Amino acid sequence: MEGVSVDDKHKIVVAVDESEESMHALSWCLSNLVSHNSTTTLVLLYVKPPPIIYSSFDMAAHIFSADVIVAMEKYGTDLVNSVMKRAEAVFRNFNRNVNVEKVIGSGEAQDVICDTVEKLRPDTLVMGSHGYGFLKRAILGSVSEHCAKRVKCPVVIVKHPHDKTTLPSNSSLKHDDGF
Repeated sequence: MEGVSVDDKHKIVVAVDESEESMHALSWCLSNLVSHNSTTTLVLLYVKPPPIIYSSFDMAAHIFSADVIVAMEKYGTDLVNSVMKRAEAVFRNFNRNVNVEKVIGSGEAQDVICDTVEKLRPDTLVMGSHGYGFLKRAILGSVSEHCAKRVKCPVVIVKHPHDKTTLPSNSSLKHDDGF
């Protein structure tokens, strides 16, 4: 169409963590959502767990608090670096025009992801699915389900190919039609 400008810039937030599922979601995103013809900003979002808060009555916390806090902060930093290096290895394998931004949040994953998406206003949020069964999902909750209900942009939840909750192919289903 003449005179019509098509916006070829996209922003995609990909929630990443230590799991194989999140790296698979990142890979899927690069293969299926990032075009060669567009400039895409890929925001890698990692959420650190909320800090542990000790009560003033916890004597062990007073004795070991400085050492424990320093060790936990170092572990958290090492974990962030490890996840981001794994993510970099994934997108390095794709020959795409991608600008990568890294965002680190701290708190409950579902809240941090939703708040970050609200602030950044991306075109899409991509998340991996851990493939929890009904009972685990009922107890632990589903971060991806919570985010899909709350954010205003489209959400893509990528199942891992080895996810055991998927149905078998039609060829292996047996139908009992009463014949």
